[in-house]
Amino acid sequence: MRVVSVGIDVGGTFTDLLAIDADGRAHARKVPSTPRDQSEGILDVLRALGVEPSRIERIVHGSTVATNMLLERTGARVALCATEGATDLLELRRQDRASLYDLTRHHPAPLAAHQDVVAVAERIGPDGVERALDADAIDHAVSAASAIGAESVAVALLHSYADARHEQALAAALRERAGNDAAVVASHEVLPEIREYERTATTVAEAYLRPGVGRYLERLASRLGDASYPPPAVMTSAGGMRPAKDAARAAAALALSGPAGGMVAAAALARRAGIPDALTIDVGGTSADAGLIVDGEALVEPGGEIAGVPIALPRVMVETVSAGGGSVAWVDDGGALRVGPRSAGAEPGPAAYGRGGTRATVTDAHVVLGHIGGREISGGVTLDAALAREAVARVAGQLGVDVERTARAIVAAADAEIARALRRVSVERGIDPRRCTLIAFGGAGPLHGCTLAERLGMTDVYVPPFAGVLSAMGLAIASQRSEAMASVMRTADALPASVLAAVMTDVAKRAGEVERGSVRWWARVRYAGQGHELDVPVEKGDDGAAVAARFAELHRARARFVLDRPVEIVSVRGAVSAPALAAPGAPTGTAEVRGPATVALADATLLVPRGWTAKPAPHGGSLLRRGAA
Repeated sequence: MRVVSVGIDVGGTFTDLLAIDADGRAHARKVPSTPRDQSEGILDVLRALGVEPSRIERIVHGSTVATNMLLERTGARVALCATEGATDLLELRRQDRASLYDLTRHHPAPLAAHQDVVAVAERIGPDGVERALDADAIDHAVSAASAIGAESVAVALLHSYADARHEQALAAALRERAGNDAAVVASHEVLPEIREYERTATTVAEAYLRPGVGRYLERLASRLGDASYPPPAVMTSAGGMRPAKDAARAAAALALSGPAGGMVAAAALARRAGIPDALTIDVGGTSADAGLIVDGEALVEPGGEIAGVPIALPRVMVETVSAGGGSVAWVDDGGALRVGPRSAGAEPGPAAYGRGGTRATVTDAHVVLGHIGGREISGGVTLDAALAREAVARVAGQLGVDVERTARAIVAAADAEIARALRRVSVERGIDPRRCTLIAFGGAGPLHGCTLAERLGMTDVYVPPFAGVLSAMGLAIASQRSEAMASVMRTADALPASVLAAVMTDVAKRAGEVERGSVRWWARVRYAGQGHELDVPVEKGDDGAAVAARFAELHRARARFVLDRPVEIVSVRGAVSAPALAAPGAPTGTAEVRGPATVALADATLLVPRGWTAKPAPHGGSLLRRGAA
């Protein structure tokens, strides 16, 4: 068998693989993750595929390495070079509270410590250079940064999105001293946009992550090479894949690598099934990711926080909550049942796995309720109902209620947390969930899909084929993509087509070449005075007025109103993409089933509650409808 593409998604509990062969058929595998070294799980699942390495053409990996480094604070020590008088940006943030009513809560500490910030004697203002960066200032900054002994240096000077000359000169001197280009990260290369705090924080995040991500990818490529597998590519947060050697220089863009894969596959299958607008929910072993598909495309937004760190780079919009199958149920000091954020993970896993876990999890609750069990599941695990019941019984004893009621409450608590995430990704963006289909995937997504739909007033649920490994499918079919952006900061009525075209050409050139690639552009646009922007598609030949008209249409659709104010074009982003692979074919779903019932899928379990009917979908998977006869 010749394999055209392999997608491997490393999750907190399982490592998933989906391979597409030369005939367009899919082959799925799943093994327990290896948290101590993710590359071990990757090799395990490739061996489980049982295909000679020389018969595999490409491997695309969805990694949680960058996310874990942010969560665990295990990245590099960073020295930050900032404009003198503006060295406290990371501490000042946006002057918002970590919690509005809890005065004991604090934001996470900045990734660059205050004592590791170097003041640079220079200043560029909105109207040009106010204090030139001379040779003495460069020498002082380079010496001070070197004396810190940091593994990497971030350079974020005021207004470098508009004029990068000072940053370029300082970065060049630092790279010459370090003898390593990758050890110096300049903000105009990472995020040439307004907002000093977000630009600085994103640049520091890149410097913080780059050494560790680079080492991980180098080790992974070496181990794959030693086993005669092809070098890996990595999914970015924006939904495109890049070769590992390129991805190592864009570490901050990998923070949502795995969830992006799920959204890519969900959007592809939604288009094939004729579903234009959908909410998505990917329920895995550790967490649940809620997303949004509009007009057949996964919604991509700029920015957002990951583990309390602002990373203002384009990313597929997902909201992650700690409500996966391995999320632990516990009773707080007030006697209330809680679920998550702690997880049993892959080791030891839920109690039902029989690997030493004793805490009750959402998976254990489903076993107690009879939703899953009685067969071997992914990774060779056979669920033990007695162990699951013992674990849930301990929680029930603390609550003073019976085991079944406790199990139902554990599942309901997880559903409530996930439903809140689905409302945030939809209602807060002007999308009515009731007019969307819910696409449920991940190992536990089909167990929760119908109940979540009921909570949001939705009537249709789509469980796609290969639901349990859908993120791996998204990785396997992803197109190679490279992106770049440029600052504009002009009012739309003062931007002729020729100037906009020149910016778009420059952005496409800097994004680089991709074999048989096509280019798409977006402008980040806002009303003057607004604190946020919308990404508006732009085409060659557009002038500012055309972009403003498109922005008004999109603003009305999202926010339900428009303003009589000037429109500003903040920046332009371009993406050069190769053609994506077609989603693999799949047999139609299970025969018609009326609830209540559970259906064992190849890599997940489908729960059909009372009042719901599941029917096979023409292109694979199952369509479920509430109240269907």
